[in-house]
Amino acid sequence: MSEVVLVTDSTADIPQETRERLGIEMVPLQVLFGEESYLDHVTLSPAQFYERLKAFGGMPKTSQPSPAEFLSVYERIVAEGKSVVSVHLSSAFSGTYQSAVLAESMLEGKGRVTVIDSRSASYGYGMMVVKAAEMARQGAKHDEIVAEIGRLRKEMRLYFLVDTLEYLQRGGRIGKAAALFGTLLNIKPILTIGDDGVIYPVDKVRGQKRAFARIAELIETDFGTGPIELLIVDTPGDTEVADELTEMLKSRFDVRRFHRSEVGSVIGAHAGPGTVGLFVLPAGTA
Repeated sequence: MSEVVLVTDSTADIPQETRERLGIEMVPLQVLFGEESYLDHVTLSPAQFYERLKAFGGMPKTSQPSPAEFLSVYERIVAEGKSVVSVHLSSAFSGTYQSAVLAESMLEGKGRVTVIDSRSASYGYGMMVVKAAEMARQGAKHDEIVAEIGRLRKEMRLYFLVDTLEYLQRGGRIGKAAALFGTLLNIKPILTIGDDGVIYPVDKVRGQKRAFARIAELIETDFGTGPIELLIVDTPGDTEVADELTEMLKSRFDVRRFHRSEVGSVIGAHAGPGTVGLFVLPAGTA
């Protein structure tokens, strides 16, 4: 049995079967459609969320877990004599990380818990959690796992495209004028999350094909022509753009490991349907 247990929240978008296989604990955020409340990845799947979004006609809200919810999980794990590495959605997007930090302080030294700000989102950091959990199953120590997450966080690159700027504009990520300008001129901003966990535009190009070409250039700048590990995330029922991007990248780069996952409810509520993200690591990163 592992001496270290990985804890995360539902925005990591880790499939349930993977969580169960690796013993990853998940604390869900809430998704609210008006007065109706759902637990992300528990009572609301990504596919159900996007279907509900089409019919809702508004913008759903999300709510972070309370410190008490994290504390309950931490107490149960440390009572078993194990330590916790708890990895969460970028603190720039949500108070989830702060809730986990507060829960750790409420343990008052009763067990070892390390809380990490992923500075990322969706399965991009979910993949870090999965790799860390695999290390734990193989007997890696607490400090080794924390160091590996830090290394993965430093080496991973993220680029993403959104189908519409409306959701980012409503959430205060970009101004209304910028959203309107982009829509009228078919401008496709290529976005990333910086080292501080904040969304930044990398470039603005006109049209999807140019956006794909520019993303390929960015990957080549970051990783050269060496082998890479590639993760593509997209939204259920809207996979055409991700399919085309995947085909292009596989034809251009030496993709040694490839993963495909879904953008879950919470990230989808802020980025909108049709969002496509790609996360890249050097293939030598285990």
